[in-house]
Amino acid sequence: MTDIQRPELPDHLSIDPRSPHHVAAVFEHDIGIRFNGKDRFDVEEYCVSEGWVKVPAGKTLDRKGKPLLIKIKGTVEAYYR
Repeated sequence: MTDIQRPELPDHLSIDPRSPHHVAAVFEHDIGIRFNGKDRFDVEEYCVSEGWVKVPAGKTLDRKGKPLLIKIKGTVEAYYR
C-alpha cells in the first residue's frame, strides 16, 4: 500500500465536471469499475447502491455534442487500481 491518502470512493460518481456527483479529488487517482464481474473502461457515471452504470451508446451524440448515454443495471464495484 502507498502512503498517499486516497479519498473514499463515493456511492454515486460522474466524470462530467458539471454534474453534482463529480468529485475532483477522486479523479487524481486511477479508478476501476467492475460491472457484473468484468472490468469496464467506458463508464461515464455509476451508482453502487442502485446498481447501474451509464455508458456511451456507440458514437451517437446528443444535441450538445456529448456522447448519448445508456443506463445498464447490474452489480457495480468501484475500486482504486
